[in-house]
Amino acid sequence: MKQQKCLGCGSILQVENEEKPGFIKPNVYKKNNKLSLCQRCFRLKHYNEISNVDLKNEDFVKILTDIAAKDALIINVIDIFDISGSVISGISRFIGDNEIILVGNKRDILPKAIKDHKIINWMRRIVKDYGYKVVDCLLTSAIKGHGIEELLTVIEKHRKNRDVYIIGCTNVGKSTLVNSIIKRFTENTKDLITVSQFPGTTLGIIEIPLDDKHNLIDTPGIINSHQYAFYLDKKELNHIMPKKEIKPRVYQLESKQTLFFGGLARFDYLFGDKTSFVCFINNDIKIHRTKLENAFSLFEKHIGGMLYPPSVETFQKIGEYQKHQFKTTKEKCDIVISGLGFISINKPNIQVSVSVPKDVGVYIRPSLF
Repeated sequence: MKQQKCLGCGSILQVENEEKPGFIKPNVYKKNNKLSLCQRCFRLKHYNEISNVDLKNEDFVKILTDIAAKDALIINVIDIFDISGSVISGISRFIGDNEIILVGNKRDILPKAIKDHKIINWMRRIVKDYGYKVVDCLLTSAIKGHGIEELLTVIEKHRKNRDVYIIGCTNVGKSTLVNSIIKRFTENTKDLITVSQFPGTTLGIIEIPLDDKHNLIDTPGIINSHQYAFYLDKKELNHIMPKKEIKPRVYQLESKQTLFFGGLARFDYLFGDKTSFVCFINNDIKIHRTKLENAFSLFEKHIGGMLYPPSVETFQKIGEYQKHQFKTTKEKCDIVISGLGFISINKPNIQVSVSVPKDVGVYIRPSLF
């Protein structure tokens, strides 16, 4: 079998091992040796089924570290709904001194009332703490095709006859963004990069030729295992992933009250005066309020039912929840649950806690609002 890449995920096609990336059944390959999709991508594309492959985060990192030795322009795509969960820590070890254009994707998820320039300034402020030095910053909605023309203009401005690498963590919409770019240059909408809500869809380097012997290159997503997406099944993922503009939900809480976000997270208001908490999570997730003293028994009784997602089976798999406690300062802040959403707080000197599965990240950051 001559070496051929899967157009969907970038893996080298092979017929030997079904558990390795790029597998295609020998009889299928013999019928058509011009096939462009591996078995995994075919199932994802046509049946929305995900197959596990024997590939670890170290394999993704190894692919990306080659970029540091190249002279290239880097497009780093982040999810503006989950910046803390999608910023790459120690980014210089992947890209060296190459220039970065920062793209905040999923603009359509945040409320339209928030001005774009405010989001961009906020993004720059957040990523600066992670050591980012960006030459440009803009917003896109890859799934809707918004901001793509501006991105192409910015790329041409900074490219200077170099290859362009698109990098990012899993689930930021990187491959969807690449497909939006491809559609600007070709009428072929059939053979596009495989896209799904499952983490780790792109498994190898995918090169899209530009018009000057250079390439636009999609890379595998770096796995951030503190995102909620890694612990849920397909049905539960559909429930938590926003597909349209988030509608903020405001709750006036007294001290010693609790909010449940389905059964995925518990938010306790521990100490402080009556105040407002603005919740930004997928509109499909139900929020339940109760007294703190009743929270434990409510969770035990209703997990997987009224408090869904997750299912009882998923909860048993991910195990007991861990508490993260915070005290607010004078600055407005957001409490972020990686991959789920955030709670905005505009009150100093109050104490709150968030309980989630032990491997899911919870952060405090300067408020977007």
